[in-house]
Amino acid sequence: MLKIGAGRHVPPFRVMEVIARANAQAAALPPGAPRVLRLEVGQPGTGLPAGAKAAVAAALQGGEALGYTEALGRPELRRRLAAHIQEWYGVAVPPGRIAVTFGASGAFPLAYLAAFDPGDEIALAAPYYPPYVNIAVALGLKPVVLPCGIETGFQPTVAMLEALPRRPEGLIIASPANPTGSMLAPESLAELARYCHTNRIRLISDEIYHGLTYGKPQASAAQFSGSAIVINSFSKYFSMTGWRVGWMVLPEELVPVVERLAANFFISPSCISQVAAEAALDCREELDANRRNYETARKVMAEGLRAAGFTVFSPPDGAFYIYVDLQGRGEDSAAFCARLLEDHNIATTPGYDFDAARGGQYLRMSYCAKLADIEEAMQRLCRMK
Repeated sequence: MLKIGAGRHVPPFRVMEVIARANAQAAALPPGAPRVLRLEVGQPGTGLPAGAKAAVAAALQGGEALGYTEALGRPELRRRLAAHIQEWYGVAVPPGRIAVTFGASGAFPLAYLAAFDPGDEIALAAPYYPPYVNIAVALGLKPVVLPCGIETGFQPTVAMLEALPRRPEGLIIASPANPTGSMLAPESLAELARYCHTNRIRLISDEIYHGLTYGKPQASAAQFSGSAIVINSFSKYFSMTGWRVGWMVLPEELVPVVERLAANFFISPSCISQVAAEAALDCREELDANRRNYETARKVMAEGLRAAGFTVFSPPDGAFYIYVDLQGRGEDSAAFCARLLEDHNIATTPGYDFDAARGGQYLRMSYCAKLADIEEAMQRLCRMK
């Protein structure tokens, strides 16, 4: 057998397997059978905002040259993102410190390669978004998992970092977080950011779900630390998953490193996606209406879960997920989710994707599906035996 590379050590992204099984089950349903209700994936069903659609149409019809852009993105979009950051967080970030990327997913390998060397340790809370760890493993980094519970909102603390046998080179945080939906209070984020800066720990803050919060204040690591890497995306609040465009706020010293990496890896982000993204930044009225719909769906799901006997779950402060505790159900999350899909046509994600050690106790449900589907799913849960 010929050699297989280090990629063989990368764990699977299990939610993609759930999607495939749900697709297969939906395709095999007989006429008249209850539909498969898709609560397994965090993909907004709202589509590209109207203003972004108009900008794309104008670019296509107007003969604009939609070729390569600069490696870090169109200057117009970088300037508009700087204005967005000033508007949302009250912090001035020069456009030159902003890099446009192929979604947040394309930002992480750039951040890892720019900030770390193989063998470096990166701490993160569990549960976590799986590619944080999977990409790190692929690049030869060592994830240091901090088991977190509901008592800290499934978020890390300075005390957890202090308790480690050695200081890690990096820390990843997410607020709001996937899969829990929990958020760091601004003062807790500030404490972590300042601790990392003082102790030469490179902070990476995933802020992809900003804009999707329900009553709690959101804050950016850019407000508290000039050494942090902030990663965001147009996928969630801006409802542009398939357009694959995100951005990073970089410390000054990492800008040329990321620029070289991005040019070699990707040449440039998609030009037409950047056109859409720039226009989407001005679609606040439509996007905030989407957020209000998620807030309604969040309430329906939380009430439905309680009615069905699922009374312990993460505080769904933001994003569009609820992380449900299955303790006392008599089966682990893989078996429970399989039964939900096979017997009740409800697709959900087992917690093993987000926490290898404790994931058997939890499942994730997404409430960015249609409200009618969420209502039907909760009714089916209440009828389960």
